[in-house]
Amino acid sequence: MLETIHAGKTASITEFKKNPQALIDAAHGEAIALLNRNKTTAYIVPPELYERLLEMAEDIALGRIYEERKHEKSSAVAVTIDEL
Repeated sequence: MLETIHAGKTASITEFKKNPQALIDAAHGEAIALLNRNKTTAYIVPPELYERLLEMAEDIALGRIYEERKHEKSSAVAVTIDEL
């Protein structure tokens, strides 16, 4: 069966167990796909990438909230910052 791997680097679980930090260092900030019997079981991503992914997910969620609520604008009441 074909499988798409969403990382530029791969390593086996066995390799990862031997020296996790060495693999992370060798990836130079790229994501690593961990394989078990040639199937992806997990991804290791650098903190910066993980944080960007969380920000993107939050942006998508906020966009959905906007889309759900934009029809309510016509019934909104205008106020100044001092009135809050």
